[in-house]
Amino acid sequence: MNKHLFRNSIPKQLDATKRVATYYRVSTGRQLTTEASIPSQRKITAGFCDQNSYLIVDEFVEAKTATDDRRPVLQEMIDRACASDHPYDAIVFYAFNRFFRNVAEMELTIRKLRKHGVEVVSVTQPTGDDPSQILVRQIIGAFDEHTSREISKNTTRAMRESARQGFWNGATPPLGYKIVEAERRGQKIKKKLDTDPVEAETVRLIFKLYLDGDGTTGPLGVKETTKWLNSHGYRTRRAATFGVGPVHKILTNSCYATGQWPYGVRSSRDGRKYDASTVIHIPVPALIEQADFDRVKVKLAKSNPKSTPPRVVNGPSLLTGIAVCASCSSGMTRTGTINRQGRSYSYYSCAGAHQKGKTVCKGRHIPAGTLDEIVLTNLKQRVLAPNRIADLLKSLIERQAAKNESADRRLLDLQRELSDAEDRLKRLYRSIEDGIVELDDILRERTATLKSQRERAKAALDHARVQCGTAAAIDAGKIDAFARLMNEKLDTADINTRKGYIHSIIDAIEVDDKAIRIIGSKDILQAAIAGKQTENGNVRGFVRKWRARNDSNVRPSDS
Repeated sequence: MNKHLFRNSIPKQLDATKRVATYYRVSTGRQLTTEASIPSQRKITAGFCDQNSYLIVDEFVEAKTATDDRRPVLQEMIDRACASDHPYDAIVFYAFNRFFRNVAEMELTIRKLRKHGVEVVSVTQPTGDDPSQILVRQIIGAFDEHTSREISKNTTRAMRESARQGFWNGATPPLGYKIVEAERRGQKIKKKLDTDPVEAETVRLIFKLYLDGDGTTGPLGVKETTKWLNSHGYRTRRAATFGVGPVHKILTNSCYATGQWPYGVRSSRDGRKYDASTVIHIPVPALIEQADFDRVKVKLAKSNPKSTPPRVVNGPSLLTGIAVCASCSSGMTRTGTINRQGRSYSYYSCAGAHQKGKTVCKGRHIPAGTLDEIVLTNLKQRVLAPNRIADLLKSLIERQAAKNESADRRLLDLQRELSDAEDRLKRLYRSIEDGIVELDDILRERTATLKSQRERAKAALDHARVQCGTAAAIDAGKIDAFARLMNEKLDTADINTRKGYIHSIIDAIEVDDKAIRIIGSKDILQAAIAGKQTENGNVRGFVRKWRARNDSNVRPSDS
């Protein structure tokens, strides 16, 4: 609220002059420079008050528009008008559409104010108290409400069409991106998102810390990643420290990997979700690999106690948590029976059929020892054999070459950012030394800002150089050592160690009537061979990435 910014020419007096509060608001950016602007409303309203001998006591200015009629300054003015000291006799505004958008709420508010002896007066739409004039006011309110809704509908339609054409509609972009001009259409500037080289390195660093750590630690959690960023001087776009929520939001933002920003997911008015078929995807530059985002998604799911029960981690069953029913995708849980001779038998059974009934899934059972033996044997022979691993990694080696080319472009962009920041600082220092400008408080602040930008660019460049220089090379020696280690651990280690090694490279074991399918990711396998710590989760997805020939492990009969 801005008080006493403008007064009319009526001097203060103690006679019958009405004490009024004035209220001004704009609803669009265009109105800031038109006849409906705040200065224009103020001038016209003050002249009206002069003509009617009204004394302006307070002035309320709504600096920001809102999506409904719960505007803070408006509510503050109404509360003040209803105070026990009766500060105003009337509230004066330019037009009813400046006061309220909703005719029902407007009428209720007018009744509330009148109960406290406060009238409402429109400068451009005067009405009275008789029934016909009240009807006119209500018609005006209804027409303004309809007009507001039509404007909102047309604006939404135009913004959605702009999004379909791949343009950005003006919201604050996520970390790692900046808004750039794409083209001009008359007076309108159409914008798109481009990579911010410095911020993009921060995003990549967050993913790396969460997946692999900083080189001296293992993978960090969301909270530890946040602490690491803050302790090493990393800051948000607004120079604030990172929080757990924003870091988690970055790790779950799929646009970093897909290069597609979803527009129109929720209503800005009430937050409700729109139908998924109406969502528009705006193309943006991808900042990380899809495989890395998938690994993060799996790790986040595994870290969630609601998704991963303790029995998956601590239970005695070798394949609990990754063995799933092929029909309903439910987990295969450990069950058992004891015969008359006291001998126990253990099985993996479909939890969907057990918990929800045969109508959901017919259910399937397989002896626990049989499934364990099938998986271990085929894992050692068909996945962990050196020649098989080498074959699986061929495509990854080709993709690594493409990554190197992309990394070179990243380094050039960051070097350009660093050089630009250093040039601006040099020009500023030179101007001070030559006496062109004086070093005042504003210039000191500007100098500090430029230094901060330079340091951020330098840190991002150093991080990018380290990442580009440490690409894991997968040679025959590493492949052979990895295969021997895995086979040894799977043969001789205790149950928890064997489970850990299996879960580190396998996403799911799909149990069908005629086949057992081992499903995994080449990227996770590569990370394991290179010596990186991996965090695999429950079921990453039924993508037959290891089954290039669509082969399966034939399931034997239960007899």
